Amino acid sequence: MIGALLVAVLGSAIAGHAEAQTLPVPPAVPQPPAVQLSTTMQISWEVRNRFRLFREERDFRLQVDSLSGRNILAAEQTLATQSDGRGWARNTFGRLCIDAAGRVSEPCTRDGVKESYLTPVDHPVTVRLAGDVPVGAICAWTFEDGDPPRQSTLDCAEPINLRVRYGRATPVTVDVSSGSDAPQRVTTQIAVRDVFIAGLGDSIASGEGNPDRPVTLSDEGFCFRSYLGGPAGMYFRPGRAGFKGARACDTSDGMSLQNWQRAGAQWFNPACHRSLYSYQTRMAIALAAQNPQIAVTYLPLACTGATIAEGMFGSQRARECVVGKNGLTCQGTVNAQVSELREALTAATRRQPDRQLDLILLSIGANDIDFSGLVADVIVERQTERALSRRTGILSSVDDARSVLQRDLPQGFSKLRQALKPLVGGDLARVIYTSYANPSLVNGAPCPGGRAGFDIHPSFNADPQRLADVTNFVQSEFLPQIKHLAQCTGGVLCGDRSRDRMTFVDQHQAAFANHGFCARAETDPPFDRECFSASGESFSDDIVNAANNPLVCGAAASDFRAYAPRARWVRDANDSYFTAMTYPQAAKAPNQPGDIHDATWGVLSAVYGGAIHPTAEGHAAMADAALPAAMAVLGLGLAENPVTSEPIAPAVPLQR
Repeated sequence: MIGALLVAVLGSAIAGHAEAQTLPVPPAVPQPPAVQLSTTMQISWEVRNRFRLFREERDFRLQVDSLSGRNILAAEQTLATQSDGRGWARNTFGRLCIDAAGRVSEPCTRDGVKESYLTPVDHPVTVRLAGDVPVGAICAWTFEDGDPPRQSTLDCAEPINLRVRYGRATPVTVDVSSGSDAPQRVTTQIAVRDVFIAGLGDSIASGEGNPDRPVTLSDEGFCFRSYLGGPAGMYFRPGRAGFKGARACDTSDGMSLQNWQRAGAQWFNPACHRSLYSYQTRMAIALAAQNPQIAVTYLPLACTGATIAEGMFGSQRARECVVGKNGLTCQGTVNAQVSELREALTAATRRQPDRQLDLILLSIGANDIDFSGLVADVIVERQTERALSRRTGILSSVDDARSVLQRDLPQGFSKLRQALKPLVGGDLARVIYTSYANPSLVNGAPCPGGRAGFDIHPSFNADPQRLADVTNFVQSEFLPQIKHLAQCTGGVLCGDRSRDRMTFVDQHQAAFANHGFCARAETDPPFDRECFSASGESFSDDIVNAANNPLVCGAAASDFRAYAPRARWVRDANDSYFTAMTYPQAAKAPNQPGDIHDATWGVLSAVYGGAIHPTAEGHAAMADAALPAAMAVLGLGLAENPVTSEPIAPAVPLQR
């Protein structure tokens, strides 16, 4: 809340001393009328640009305005409409405290002031006199943060911008003068609470499927080979706009890959596909927007593809290369998230011994049971592709996932719990585990399957029975077990349940039951309704015609809007291709394409950029579920600095 309520106007009464003897009562002396002091003036203050990952105030104000009177989902939908479905983050991600490699900048220059990101020494605040302020009143401000204190006198309608020291309160006094009225003094203290939050986990935590700047599609076709070989094994899909290279399958050149990469989707961290749309980032932004007297220092570490072993405790393969002015930079691997967090905390406490981690946001476990393998098993239909995918380990089964869920995941989760506990002061309630949503439900039942949403690749077809089996496994086995692991229930053993239980969030799951990847509505974008066929016939089979326009509907592929509001909150394979179309340059060797036309790339381009992951709306719904839990753990809204108002004591004459 901005400021605190005015407590009271202090009056004073003069009491005489009782005498032992009875004295005559003196005649009453007329008293001047009491001065009526306003009881509604107050000092209000707020932290400016208080989501500290933003370098510029305008980006934070955009979020504050969108969240005014709205939850995070409604704010996302509002911003999506304002951007014509192109996404608000496309202009913001280049103005973050993130370096070219996707790491947090230390220090970071924010609004023209160089700051330590992890250990701020001060914060920018705006102070105002609010309430029943007389018109034309003059305010004499005093901020006791030094010797001598800072003082300023100006019209009370004018706000004051200053920076206040972090880690101690700054007493504030304002003497209000208005004409012949008696001056009045209002006081408070400014104490900024800087909330330190780390985001950990896998692709659901990082924001996979939602690049900060989505790929721009060409309206012409781009040729892919399939595993069948020959002319019958070629097909055309929309290419990347701006690509200057060979579009035909039988031609290629050495510069095609770099040119292709330069025309791709962009993420604030390409190696991990970290996105501003992730539920963790959206929750942290909303936390700052709704609590004007805090600052939020957010450390994003989640990485797509992470498991507990490879990602949390060990390094993992980078998802994508960094495209720079001088070509591609492929770091190859990403450091373990737990190690990265420990190093950040060590560096922070070295500079500020009292600096502590307030919250960890976490989602992990889906990759441990190889959920992507389950998806591949559902959608890859043609036997040639199934055989090759099985040989390279791309396909998985429900039985395989169940075995890991019962045998390996509890051990890994126990190890993770013990590693995180000392980072949050020994109390795992400060770890907010946000569960997954079932991605394949509509009206509470499994999606029917078929090629709708998956006809981006000739071999895809969501098998109804396999889809139902996976959907039921997720709903009845995986999601309940994840909850048991986080909360030390259902036979999961924890050393000290009172301090080993994580704060668990799953309230969003009910909403997702109506917004799975197969959900459709008349309010969906016109492009989706007209060009993504419900029968799975969205793309032309004619090689000649498809080379010029691969869409059957005849529309331009560039008309697709990745962030337009729609019924489905989960990306299908068509969405994944049209939004990100990721080339797996940093993939494991068996999955590494030979060139940008080959069959492996054709398969992976349709799923590698976020198929069966939440859309920006889905992430916003998850953030809405996580925000109350964060507020409760942090105790926000429970205490405020008081503001007092009192008449100014008469000046004492100087002794001569």
